[in-house]
Amino acid sequence: MSTTTSIRGRIWHLVDARDRTLGTLAQRISIALRGKYKPTWHPSDDIGDYVVVINARHIKLSGKKDTDKKYFWHSRWVGHLTELTHDEFKADHPNGPLKKAIYGMLPKNNLRRVHFNRLKVFSDDDHPYAQNIMRDYEREAAIAALAAAENPPSSTSGEK
Repeated sequence: MSTTTSIRGRIWHLVDARDRTLGTLAQRISIALRGKYKPTWHPSDDIGDYVVVINARHIKLSGKKDTDKKYFWHSRWVGHLTELTHDEFKADHPNGPLKKAIYGMLPKNNLRRVHFNRLKVFSDDDHPYAQNIMRDYEREAAIAALAAAENPPSSTSGEK
């Protein structure tokens, strides 16, 4: 694999949303969808990656947002403003709050839908993209934690 292919190629990321905060997770996913972490990123280039999110129904909000946060949309007919709390919206659409947050963090231009179509959200652990996954953030974090526990940093002082 050449350097250009590894930079420009699309990587499949697996993100476990269980007990993660909605806004922080949505922000990091939107960066991966756009490819902003790549050294060749440019706003007009489409070099983003695929992101598979599992356990989206188990996402959490900080504070009292479960009951206080409201979602609004309008049908453009007089008096047709729909308002739902986070709990009501999540009961009807388990993946809805995460998708709505990520969609709102993508740029408001022609690439928005292109980036958003690379997002695959599942409310539980099951997904059909296991063979495509190249980066599993949960597994990488667990391996790093085990390596840090096995090899604690040596405390050497520069003084003699």
